[in-house]
Amino acid sequence: MPYYKPPVAGKYIDPLVDFAFKKIFGSEPNKDLLIAFLNEVFRGRKHIVDLVYNKNEHPGDLRDEGAAIFDLLCTGDKGERFIIEVQRGRQGYFKERALFYTSRLISDLAPKGKRSEWAYNLTEVYLVALLEDFTLAASPSHEYLHDICLCNRHTGEIFYDKLGYTYIELINFVKTEAELETDLDRWLYVLKHLSQMNKIPAYLRKSIFEKLFSIAEYTNLTKEEKEMYDSSLKYKWDNKNVRDYAVKEGIAQGIAQGIAQGMEKGIAQGKHEEAITIARELKKIGIRLEDIAKGTGLSIEEIEKL
Repeated sequence: MPYYKPPVAGKYIDPLVDFAFKKIFGSEPNKDLLIAFLNEVFRGRKHIVDLVYNKNEHPGDLRDEGAAIFDLLCTGDKGERFIIEVQRGRQGYFKERALFYTSRLISDLAPKGKRSEWAYNLTEVYLVALLEDFTLAASPSHEYLHDICLCNRHTGEIFYDKLGYTYIELINFVKTEAELETDLDRWLYVLKHLSQMNKIPAYLRKSIFEKLFSIAEYTNLTKEEKEMYDSSLKYKWDNKNVRDYAVKEGIAQGIAQGIAQGMEKGIAQGKHEEAITIARELKKIGIRLEDIAKGTGLSIEEIEKL
């Protein structure tokens, strides 16, 4: 593997690094930042006035049952529960993990006794996941926000509105500064680009963003916080370098050894969705459409729409 220089902290910390995300959004003095962000995510469907931070680890009820560990877990002023997750790289069974997390919260709502009096009066449970370097399977490249709920498959009518999953694919959020229209756009732009900025731009001159920039300024961290951030940043970039190297090597070897045969075999086994996912990733890193078509069996017209 080629040598990589260790990352150097810029003027502002990267909010998608584990330590930085919790520093900015996960403490009582800064909860107005999380409230403002969540209100934009729900786009008027909910209006959160206050939040209480909860412990982020929920142990299993049984000795051998795994614990659910969240990045952030909060309770809203109306009793709603919010799980906020940052996922930096593709992970197996990610959707299943989200279902496990929300199911664990729902099961914890049941009282140990007097269940008949409780009558299954469930509070709302929502998971908001920021996906940094990957997309959900079969996700269109022009969409970045997915609002998922239980609904009737045939009519689209919402069946249950107290459980929701919001997935934000930052890799698909490609708006420029001039294209930012809403505060949600501005939040996503800041989350994605803050660590490359050297000052707060004029279009973010609102008190909530000014507070964010002040908290995120590297020089405002204590010595211990700088050490924690530097370590967290290095961990993030080490993982990214490993993934990038594996992708590049895999593509080079695959093309050299006849990637077309492997892809076509997958298609022959009915893995059309897998071929689309592979084509989308190859397209993102600049492989020629003709080579992608040859390797996946998809048409150039179909690849152009991804």
